Amino acid sequence: MRDRVIELSKYIVNGLFATAVHYFVLTYSLKVMGIRSAALASVLASVIAITFSYIGNRFFVFRSVSDQVLGQYVKFFWIYCFIASIHGTVLFITTDLLNYDYRIGFFIAVIIQIFLGYVGNKKLIF
Repeated sequence: MRDRVIELSKYIVNGLFATAVHYFVLTYSLKVMGIRSAALASVLASVIAITFSYIGNRFFVFRSVSDQVLGQYVKFFWIYCFIASIHGTVLFITTDLLNYDYRIGFFIAVIIQIFLGYVGNKKLIF
């Protein structure tokens, strides 16, 4: 039980860091680069955040250094592409269609992402 709590705590810390990267890239894309679609900006941010998340999950959270990096990353990347598509869809609906502030959609999407990411990592990758 203690090990599970430690693992989950590390997962949350890693997720917060990857989420911060995602949020920074998303905000930079919208405010500085001038991308008008929050969904498109989120896709760009997702690709960068996925890489940061993988590194943290592999070496910090699950410490899965025995598996092949490339094969493991490919599985991780596709699972997170699926999660990123959900994230982008939530942003598209809340921001592009309903005209809410992009941070509201981002928050909703992150809650969904936390659950799906942990289950996917634990059951399918690490």
